[in-house]
Amino acid sequence: MTRMAMVIDLDACVGCHACAAVCKQENNIELGSFWSNVLDIGPTGKFPDVEMYFLPVLCQQCDDPACVAACPTGASYKRKDGIILVDNDRCIGCQYCVMACPYGMRCYNHKAGVVEKCTLCAHRVDAEDKPACVKTCPAKARLFGDMDDPNSEVSHKIRGAGEAVHRLVDVGNHPCVAYILHRQKWRSS
Repeated sequence: MTRMAMVIDLDACVGCHACAAVCKQENNIELGSFWSNVLDIGPTGKFPDVEMYFLPVLCQQCDDPACVAACPTGASYKRKDGIILVDNDRCIGCQYCVMACPYGMRCYNHKAGVVEKCTLCAHRVDAEDKPACVKTCPAKARLFGDMDDPNSEVSHKIRGAGEAVHRLVDVGNHPCVAYILHRQKWRSS
């Protein structure tokens, strides 16, 4: 089986927003909408033990996507490789999937009257290429590949990170995007 997924190394991410910018360009995303975004987390702690990191967020490509279940027309669907897409020809713009997504990573395109989301650049994946955000990341913080292939780069990264592997809160949908973050242990004063 093939299950395409992304691993984002938060220890490496420098918060440059290149991933969000190239996503908008690659997918011609309308002004005010984001399929990928970068959140500033922190700063936390007390001087001199202050920590801050950046959290890139995108569709979590869930194993059990609530957005797909909520779609009354079947426009939202999951491919055999795990990538979740929206068929614009079938989308009626009801936005049930927008409301069902626990991560808020779907957006309504007012001009087209359809819902849009990160596709993991399925058009690139189909051409045996990587998503634009992965190729563009100057810090090489993003990895993409088959999570079910034990020899893939993403599988190696997840195994090697151990307890530093995190996922966004799982509300029964089983998010597939993995985040790597090694938290510093605060020095006691």
